[in-house]
Amino acid sequence: MIDPVTSRYAEALFGLARARNALEGVRADVARLARELGEGGSLAFVFDERLPLETRKQRVAEHLVDLHPFTQNFVGLVLDKRRVEVLRHLGAAFHRRDLTERGAAEGLVESARPLEAGEIARLATALGARLQLELVLKNRIVPELIGGLRVVVESKMLDASVAGRLDGMKKHLLAAVLPRSAG
Repeated sequence: MIDPVTSRYAEALFGLARARNALEGVRADVARLARELGEGGSLAFVFDERLPLETRKQRVAEHLVDLHPFTQNFVGLVLDKRRVEVLRHLGAAFHRRDLTERGAAEGLVESARPLEAGEIARLATALGARLQLELVLKNRIVPELIGGLRVVVESKMLDASVAGRLDGMKKHLLAAVLPRSAG
């Protein structure tokens, strides 16, 4: 889950990079930062509050010398403002903003069995036309679905699974008013 503060910072960086024709370089930098800030990455120490902030700033600056100046300045600003947590989900927020710019979105297709690439592509095309988005779908196997599919894109879910239909029938039956018998 991306918090609103991280989204605003990512939006600002994205807007600046786009306006100054540096989007490609900054996009690559942010992807690299996301990898290196992840658990076990070379910049994961940034989140270690046992280290003084000045020490973290110096060590980060040493790692960022080959990045675009916008990216370097952005990371410096985030640290100066004591918003270190923004860096934790910056990659995801920037990626989401990048997808939005292109009129695209990522989604997840849950199925009881693995789907072939062609099936996923056809589903992405059909749902994308319906949602007016270019969709990039990933498949996750969920045997509990029994059959059918469940698709989640942004905050929308389409449940066409057997388990979903059975659950819907159960709710309908439990909500039904039973006739009273005379006698």
